[in-house]
Amino acid sequence: MIIRAIKGLAKSIKNKKRTIIRSIVAVWLVLFIALLGGKAYQHLDQHESRGAIAVENGHFGESYPTPIYLDQGWDRSDSLWFYNTTQGSALLPYDFFLELELPAVESTEKLRDIATIDKYRYLPQDESFFNPDGLPLGFVKDTYKGDDYVGYTCAACHTGQVNYTDEKTNKRYAIRIDGGPAMADMVGFLMELEASMDATLKNTTKLDRFVDNVLKRNNGYSDRDDVIKDLEKWTLTMKQYNMVNESDVEYGYARLDAFGRIFNRVLQHVLNKEQAKRALLLAHDENGDRILTEAEVELVLKDITDPTVIGNEQFALVLRNLMSTEPGYPGLTKDELTILKDVFFNIPNAPVSYPFMWDITHSDYVQWNGLANNASVGPLGRNVGEVIGVFGILDWKAKDPGFSISAKLSGQSKNKPQIDFQSSIRHTNLRRLENQLKTLKSPEWPVEIFGELDEKKVKRGELIYAEYCQSCHEIIDRNNWDRIVIANMSNLDSVGTDRKMAENSVNYTGKSGNFKYTYQATDAGTIVLGEEAPVAALLTAATKGVVGTPEADKLFIRRWLDWLYNLASSFFENEIKASVKAGDYFPDTTGKPYDSLLAYKARSLNGIWATAPYLHNGSVPSLYDLLLPAKCDPENGVMECRPATFEVGSREFDKVKVGLKYEGYGGTVFDTSVEGNFNTGHEYAAGNTALPNGEELKPLNKQQRYDLLEFMKTL
Repeated sequence: MIIRAIKGLAKSIKNKKRTIIRSIVAVWLVLFIALLGGKAYQHLDQHESRGAIAVENGHFGESYPTPIYLDQGWDRSDSLWFYNTTQGSALLPYDFFLELELPAVESTEKLRDIATIDKYRYLPQDESFFNPDGLPLGFVKDTYKGDDYVGYTCAACHTGQVNYTDEKTNKRYAIRIDGGPAMADMVGFLMELEASMDATLKNTTKLDRFVDNVLKRNNGYSDRDDVIKDLEKWTLTMKQYNMVNESDVEYGYARLDAFGRIFNRVLQHVLNKEQAKRALLLAHDENGDRILTEAEVELVLKDITDPTVIGNEQFALVLRNLMSTEPGYPGLTKDELTILKDVFFNIPNAPVSYPFMWDITHSDYVQWNGLANNASVGPLGRNVGEVIGVFGILDWKAKDPGFSISAKLSGQSKNKPQIDFQSSIRHTNLRRLENQLKTLKSPEWPVEIFGELDEKKVKRGELIYAEYCQSCHEIIDRNNWDRIVIANMSNLDSVGTDRKMAENSVNYTGKSGNFKYTYQATDAGTIVLGEEAPVAALLTAATKGVVGTPEADKLFIRRWLDWLYNLASSFFENEIKASVKAGDYFPDTTGKPYDSLLAYKARSLNGIWATAPYLHNGSVPSLYDLLLPAKCDPENGVMECRPATFEVGSREFDKVKVGLKYEGYGGTVFDTSVEGNFNTGHEYAAGNTALPNGEELKPLNKQQRYDLLEFMKTL
């Protein structure tokens, strides 16, 4: 009897094991099939020109033919998949973007028409399999919780183009650069978007036309009132975003203070009602007079239903209440609003060039100041932070305490309540995009278009590069799969370039919300956050919370399987391992745990010819100008120096100076006398900046500068 029972138990265990094994095999088989299907799907778009189209009579009179591509390791389907893969960005309801008109009363032109897209230097695209509505490059349709949105992809900011006319044949070329820096004026475009929505609400004819066109699309809106209500909500949201991020430094083309704006989005969603109330009550003008009374503060905050997380929509209502002139409301002026804005947010006044993307997956540290360690799950966290900045929907809300991976990762394990970091951010796509970038190579100088290089100059320039550049900018083989690109850091005092971006990353603080009294790790040790905390710490904590939260728009089982797979892939497939930063930088200390960020990195210069303008803030228009001193000194014979002002916006390539045309066409004016725009520092070729080892170099003469440029074209 006992033996029979034991045998039965053994059989039962054996059957259960078999069932478990079969279940595991089935799950992994489904995942494997899904991966194969995803890989096949990735190659479905084979548009002949990768969607690129010619533009006639473009902005600044800059017409160009259908762009061509260089060999960067990607075929047509690779580029088109990168352009059109969603990452969870939700700038605007999709139908709104398709139907909005320009703000001028008499205009019926669509905001998305080629002329406006080209005006803001985004790249127009043809219709294709992944882009059936012919959206601009880097704009994509995404769906979240059943609603369609238009959002940004990585490609919007990280796809470049240069135009060139052969002087001998007069043949015109346009060259698309995958992973290259965009020329986009994102701020100008978003201001135009706000103006378009505002004008639509205020003009009956425009509004009627807009509502009719949206309803004809039959895509989720039931009636006129439904459309108008949503338009009012999104107009207020965009108005709020633009006001919060208003800067005293004009960005213009080819630049964005991405981190400043990411910081502000995090602060807006971390802020809780208690801290908001206290800050509003303490806000005062320059005379020391309070701006708001207690009664006004109560009215301003009356629409906040979640005291733990105010969030995007409720914050927009706070802004509306602050501006309201109804009885009892404060009806604040713009100056008074600016004072309140500065209580909660930081001015994003350190715009930088959009960085190029080749070699990013092979780099040990990324971002201009080496902020992001690229090892382990670092790339996933970095990309999550990026989507937070480009309008990912952050459905953060309070939840009761309990077992929570996101709470553990973000330091909230003991909090009551905790933040649930649900969002529209697509972790799986971010991982796939990162994998795609592993195969992207830098563009080589196209001799078939620009002409052959002078080998004698190249040989002379190679010697100069070895002496003046190579100690920081190592030479790498673009075809070496195992390459590791080392970020050689130079502290602000030694490199001498504009300090604003690096200093903001260290000095900016904000209200900590539910992260108050939480423990957060830094390279110098664990810190405890007070009510006013470093935004760098808040961004890291919030990013960890999002990384620890599975995608909301998937069924339960798939949601968690994908989450586990993404984390496992990040750990085991990432070839970059944790390492100490290279170079000369201030060490982090317990008193100053972020001081190592007061530096800028030097990376390899392969493909550098296609990435103008130069320096981290785009303050130098060409490589030739970069080899000059920042200031002229006629008394000492220094007659040639970097331009103090220049225009930005043209894509016309200057193959002699290696940069873009920068005068005489009406682009945005870059004034290097403004803090944040300084063009000083990195004057090695001018003999004004010593090498990291302290060696002082002689200034190069004109011939030597052109020899060095000739060699740099080969990188």
